[in-house]
Amino acid sequence: MSETSHVPANINSPMTQLKLLIRTMRLKQWTKNVFVWAALVFDVKLFHQQPFIRTLVTFILFCLISSAVYIINDLVDIEKDRQHPTKRNRPLASGALRKNVAIVGAAIIVLGSLPVALWLDRGLLPILYGYLGMMVAYSFWLKEIVIVDVFAIAAGFVLRVAAGVVVVQTERFSPWIYVCMVLLALFLAIGKRRQEIVLLEGNTGSTRRILEEYNLRFLDEMLALVSSSTVMAYSLYTFSAPNLPPNHTMMLTVPFVLYGLFRYLYLIHVKGETEPPDVVVLKDRPLQIDVALFGLVVFVAFYVMRAA
Repeated sequence: MSETSHVPANINSPMTQLKLLIRTMRLKQWTKNVFVWAALVFDVKLFHQQPFIRTLVTFILFCLISSAVYIINDLVDIEKDRQHPTKRNRPLASGALRKNVAIVGAAIIVLGSLPVALWLDRGLLPILYGYLGMMVAYSFWLKEIVIVDVFAIAAGFVLRVAAGVVVVQTERFSPWIYVCMVLLALFLAIGKRRQEIVLLEGNTGSTRRILEEYNLRFLDEMLALVSSSTVMAYSLYTFSAPNLPPNHTMMLTVPFVLYGLFRYLYLIHVKGETEPPDVVVLKDRPLQIDVALFGLVVFVAFYVMRAA
């Protein structure tokens, strides 16, 4: 899925600049914020009106704040992105979107989200803006530190889960979910790094200095370690965490986790897939079916068999 540049004739019109700003917000990557819903689902409160609304608002806040992070990141990396085969077509890197419009847009999102977070739950505020602070630090510094960069990305996913826990005020949410989330997030972050190296075909120095600290063998070994640890941790969760459905029915979801990991590894090693994991899920039908079946089994285990 390449990023193509479409520069309209009336590039400086307010409506065109707004459209370019929305493109820079990367709405397709809002799928990463789905982890906010983990607490609601696994705490068996999906059909409780107040927790549902609170989670929905939290999801929207994370979508907006993550979009602000994308804008800031594109502003910081504007020169490097111009050397990238696909990122050079982004609105800021191509020069289509004015910098002052991007800065104002990011500021409105960051400041406008503050009163909503305070209104929803004061405990959400340090998590939401802690995420913002960490991602800004990532844009400026952390992404240049080998290994720490992927841990920073993974921490962002964990904070999404933590935000859902706070607003739902969970009663049955297992700490094992955090362990699984850290490992899965590392898998996604390492996979993203691997695909960047493959896409650039050795020309890593001209775009991202940190990529020179990695090679495919190192990243593949990290993927193997993290994927196996993810399966083990999730398997332990399905039969040892408290307050799970009876008869260990959650163990039925383990094959879907295995398939999802195997499918992604198949796509990158056999099919030569170069897109990051979150983009791959949006376009690979077998992965989409796998995620849907996983969700269905979880729903049946928590909401059907528990009620029976």
